[in-house]
Amino acid sequence: MCQFQAEQSKIINNCNIKGKYYRIDFMCEKIAELARPGQFVHVQIKNMGERLFRRPFSIFDVSDDGVLSIIYKVVGYGTCVLSGLKNGEICDILGPLGNSYSIPEIGETPIITAGGYGAASTYLLAKNSQTKGKVLLGAKNKDELILCDEYKRLGFDVEIATDDGSCGYSGLVTDLLAYFLKEAGIKIYGCGPNSMMYAITKMLKGTSKIAELSLDENMCCGVGACFGCVIKVVAKNEKGWEYKRSCNEGPVFKSNEIYLDF
Repeated sequence: MCQFQAEQSKIINNCNIKGKYYRIDFMCEKIAELARPGQFVHVQIKNMGERLFRRPFSIFDVSDDGVLSIIYKVVGYGTCVLSGLKNGEICDILGPLGNSYSIPEIGETPIITAGGYGAASTYLLAKNSQTKGKVLLGAKNKDELILCDEYKRLGFDVEIATDDGSCGYSGLVTDLLAYFLKEAGIKIYGCGPNSMMYAITKMLKGTSKIAELSLDENMCCGVGACFGCVIKVVAKNEKGWEYKRSCNEGPVFKSNEIYLDF
């Protein structure tokens, strides 16, 4: 299990960046120092009444001065309350949790495929990469695209796909990834809806390429105790699979570990 901390963290900025997307910055020195690309934090949101469970969020960025940043989308009661919290308010944060992406080394060209706000999970990976490559960003439409400029400022070549064709390629972002699979020296990463991660897994079956993919399941405890966020992985048993916890053994899994039952 990874090392983690519980920290009372002050909000220093909580702002809307686009549509329903927000960025929140916490002064969170201990967790920020430990955080690695692909990990997440479990946030106890203030003013939630009887709703006691923490909410998991991918770590978007950390700074040398102890600031930990999250990108989130307002989709329900919890994130709605979170969007209304003011600078100076305190949230209890548990983290960093889960495993992490491996950092590309010299000679490896990263190809990062991100869907929706899965782009937040892979930003720290791109920031820490020793080599620059491509980021393939996918969304339902142009209004759902985020972080395009941020990845470009890191030196990555950004290509866009939207389901409705309102920006970039018209179609699925996995269609863009297919163009690069025959290239040598690439290292593939992905984060987005699980259906997208399974699609990438299926694409790589029978090839020599292995991707690192972040799979998300509904989390309760966040520390591996409740087994509420399991996914199927390949195993050498009669069934051919077993369960692993996305909060603990994940959320990042290698594509050849992921069990496909369809």
